[in-house]
Amino acid sequence: MLGKVLTSLLLLAVFFYEPAEAQKKKETLLSEKVTQMMEWASKRSVIKMNGDKFRRFVKAPPRNYSVVIMFTALQPQRQCGVCRQADEEFQVLANSWRFSSAFTNKVFFASVDFDEGSDVFQMLNMNSAPTFLHFPSKGKPRRSDTYELQVRGFAAEQLARWVADRTDVQIRVIRPPNYAGPLLLGFLLAVIGGLAYLRRHNLEFLFNTNVWAFSALCFVLIMTSGQMWNHIRGPPYAHKNPSTGQVSYIHGSSQAQFVAETHIVLLFNAAVTMGIVLLCEAATSDMDIGKRKIMCVAGIGLVMLFFSWLLSIFRAKYHGYPYRCEHPVSFLYTNTSLL
Repeated sequence: MLGKVLTSLLLLAVFFYEPAEAQKKKETLLSEKVTQMMEWASKRSVIKMNGDKFRRFVKAPPRNYSVVIMFTALQPQRQCGVCRQADEEFQVLANSWRFSSAFTNKVFFASVDFDEGSDVFQMLNMNSAPTFLHFPSKGKPRRSDTYELQVRGFAAEQLARWVADRTDVQIRVIRPPNYAGPLLLGFLLAVIGGLAYLRRHNLEFLFNTNVWAFSALCFVLIMTSGQMWNHIRGPPYAHKNPSTGQVSYIHGSSQAQFVAETHIVLLFNAAVTMGIVLLCEAATSDMDIGKRKIMCVAGIGLVMLFFSWLLSIFRAKYHGYPYRCEHPVSFLYTNTSLL
């Protein structure tokens, strides 16, 4: 009887000892991981990771901290200009968090380069860069833990809002001072002021309607092409697929755009405007009929060709848009016969 009691007590001791020992090992391992992450973060705000570090400090439990990772391709042979631009903004965000008074071990920032962690890209079925993912402290990443880069852009302020939404950590973005803008503005004002001073006895150019019309037209073209949206959202210039190497200059969604796309739209709008100006000049000018015909043909050609391309871009972004422009060559042939 006494032997059975002792056996039961021994089994109970083993039963309670093993979970306690396992819990102690878990806490020790977690403490070591947090200490290592803090040490790396103290040396550089964005921790560089390869496949081994990713599996040990991000994928493998235990983990009580979140990790925001930028998957990128910064090697020169990858020719990913967008990756370098996004990396600069990511560095600004990470530095703002690392050197803030609110810095804790709740969130860490890291990066995985394709050439140093291609196995991580394969593990996550990732075929584009740059990509931002949030790995929460508990559970697996959800769909909302993938940053919508093509919609929101990669500006540090936009990334900070997304991090705050996913982790409840508010990061005030602090950028290093950039004197290029004020210096350029000052230089421009100095040039304008110098020219005005040199021509102070002949300021008729200030009342030239063509100068003001051209300036207003340039301003309208810049604004209507989406430059202000670029300034606010900070989208990438273009998108390059690191697997296929294909570069996209036109965004496939109506909710976002690339910087290159705005340049293309600006050029097309300017060409259409030039065509309209030529048509107006052909109708009102006192030049001989031959030159007016040439101006009319050139104006119709510019309007039809570039407006057709504008509609093509619109159709590519707004899928299912039913309208299209008549082929410019046939339209031009039909309408020039009336001249």
